[in-house]
Amino acid sequence: MNLLNIMKALGDETRLRILNLLNEGELCVCELEHLLDINQSNASRHLNKLTVAELIVFEKRALYVYYNINKKVYDEFPLLLELINTELKRLEKCRNDLERLEAYKASGISCEELKEGKLCFDNNKEEL
Repeated sequence: MNLLNIMKALGDETRLRILNLLNEGELCVCELEHLLDINQSNASRHLNKLTVAELIVFEKRALYVYYNINKKVYDEFPLLLELINTELKRLEKCRNDLERLEAYKASGISCEELKEGKLCFDNNKEEL
């Protein structure tokens, strides 16, 4: 694990927001797209940088790719986990992302339904 690559990966707001969400548990690419309101290309670019920096790991299951925090890197650099657990929650966008995640989980909407664009779980937006 290269600390320089890790620090570079942390230098982007969207990547910090992704780490903030993944700290709450595993998420699929399409879930991250919807939660962060970004397109697939943008999500993939940021996820790739986080993967190269070894901050996250992924697992492909059928048609979907699921991402998780890489616990090994946080064991080696515990300050990174502290950053995610405390400092990111001070940022308004990160707090809003966690609220959207909570609403998404409570909705019971599946990843497949999100991908198809049939439903919206966010009360601040109209149904897709």
